[in-house]
Amino acid sequence: MSDKSHNSGMHLEILHQILSAATHEASAAMCRWTSGLITMSLDEVREIPLEAVTTEYDFGLDMLTMVVLTLNGEIGGSMILCFDEDNGRDLAASLLSRKERGEGDWTPLERSALCETGNILGCAYLNALTRLLSVELVPSPPYFIQDYGASVLEQALMEQAAIDDQVMICRTRFTRGDQELNWNVFFVPNSQMRQMMEESLHIDA
Repeated sequence: MSDKSHNSGMHLEILHQILSAATHEASAAMCRWTSGLITMSLDEVREIPLEAVTTEYDFGLDMLTMVVLTLNGEIGGSMILCFDEDNGRDLAASLLSRKERGEGDWTPLERSALCETGNILGCAYLNALTRLLSVELVPSPPYFIQDYGASVLEQALMEQAAIDDQVMICRTRFTRGDQELNWNVFFVPNSQMRQMMEESLHIDA
């Protein structure tokens, strides 16, 4: 193994520890918000070339339903909560105490239910990072979009790609009981946040 590969693997392992702690707090908040139905766990933290994102993450050909939060400023990044149509509708119906999922255009109430989910999840996640990094991280209000998943993720990764040939992605998965759901959260720190996470654990570049 080359020194570069060894250092990259060590960095990712340590970053995995930080992001696992943030995911744990977000999972507790998600569990409370869904009355104990839904939990989440960190799936992976990895580095890949930007051009490999589309093939590595098979988003399919259908548009996804997403809630996006951004961190503007020098220490920034993006958080993207994405669902396929059925899972997004099921969550909205559950939160609105409806027996059947909605159809057709998303109503303002359905959109609001998903945005509030992103708000609760994102605030818990970023509050944990705020404590771990000793820097205040305040996300933008969440917004609802329907778009192609690869397109939105690649856009969030462009800042990293401008200064490195590898981009870092953190993916989280959701479960209901022992059933894995087709939901994911992608957390994409900008280069300054990534550097701060590494420095907080005294990792040599």
